[in-house]
Amino acid sequence: MNSQQLMFIAITIGAVALVYMTIKDLLKKNKPETPAEDEKTAPSHNAVILPLQLQAYERLALYVDRITPQSLISRLYQPGLTSVDMQISMVQSIKAEYEHNVTQQIYVSAMTWEAVKTLKEQTISVINQVAVQLPADAPAMDLNKNILEVFIQAGESPAELTAQIINSEAKRLMK
Repeated sequence: MNSQQLMFIAITIGAVALVYMTIKDLLKKNKPETPAEDEKTAPSHNAVILPLQLQAYERLALYVDRITPQSLISRLYQPGLTSVDMQISMVQSIKAEYEHNVTQQIYVSAMTWEAVKTLKEQTISVINQVAVQLPADAPAMDLNKNILEVFIQAGESPAELTAQIINSEAKRLMK
């Protein structure tokens, strides 16, 4: 097996894990919930928390979009960069934006946060695995092309699956 096949398998496994977690969470959510202990404070509490939760889902949706390979490449690529420079820029950008959004985990479900973390780790892993296959002085365009090929071969994007999880949870909050 070559390394591109291994990356394809890793991305596929991650996508399946995200789908599994989503279905598992949906089944848990369909069970009847117990009513709030104090009905008088629940509406005011929800009026304060709901906007914060929706904002968290919005910020995570933006994060997911910004760490897609297409978005990273279009934002970070500059002619003359080597593949190593591009790899470092991509990984640093993903990590910096993750750190900027890490506090959002207190407003979203554990499943959503886990999906976001998994996506971050998978994306960094694929970038690093593709970069290792190239000579250090290879142009950044070679890295970009190879990364995009890996994600295209994978079929359904892990970022799309994560975005679907985020969107469905946000919509569930608004009901």
